[in-house]
Amino acid sequence: MIMRTWFLFLILFCCFVNISKAQLDESDSAKNQVRLVLNGNRQKGNVNIAMVRGRMDFLFRINPDFIFKTQNSLLYQEFFEKKADRDIFSRNYLYFKPQNRFYPYAIGYVSTNFRRRIDHRYFAGIGVTWQMILTGLHSVKLSTNTIYESTVFDSQVFNFPEFDGKDNIRLWRQSIYLRGIHRIFEKKLTVFYDAFWQPHLLRTKNFRYQANIGLDFPVWKGFNLNVNYLLGFENVVAEKVLQRDSIFSFGLSYQIKKL
Repeated sequence: MIMRTWFLFLILFCCFVNISKAQLDESDSAKNQVRLVLNGNRQKGNVNIAMVRGRMDFLFRINPDFIFKTQNSLLYQEFFEKKADRDIFSRNYLYFKPQNRFYPYAIGYVSTNFRRRIDHRYFAGIGVTWQMILTGLHSVKLSTNTIYESTVFDSQVFNFPEFDGKDNIRLWRQSIYLRGIHRIFEKKLTVFYDAFWQPHLLRTKNFRYQANIGLDFPVWKGFNLNVNYLLGFENVVAEKVLQRDSIFSFGLSYQIKKL
């Protein structure tokens, strides 16, 4: 599995490295944008660890009004031959006139999460974004959307008994999302962050939030060193699963912007 994962991301890198900015922004004037991140670790002997973490973001301008953006990530980890993570996360957006101060969008997510015993999850909906700050160096956006979600768990027992008895939880959520990108020190450092809050429209116990912050340091001809910290919390989880998770990572990214 670990070798197949590496091979998949090497193929993706070779296919997209010649196509297209750190943290892709739909309001940017570039026609196509691609951002690739890949890092890993393999140890055997007294310590037996395998880890692969990769991300590929792609933005395509369909025409002057519509832009499609997809953000895809993979995390795989083993400790002493025991699988700890095998997660896929795909976030997809279709924006209408994102150069405006306010613009609508459609959203669709698909994910798996081995650690949280989530076999698969998808949600889709519509929303609107407000560009609070938009300059050549800084971008801050606030969004809200309404989504329908379906999550299939590898369990029928949860930390709240009212959800017991079935492995599929379906519901409507309202999301609030904040994202920022700041290029400082004469564009030699990029600071980016995003966070969201997703409550259930009716059941107050079923909510989640996530916060992510990172840094990009340019190194050479499109290559950047990156540092990233991710914190996630879900209030309703399968039995014996912790509600909070965090990941700190660092690695190398490659970026090209095609005008």
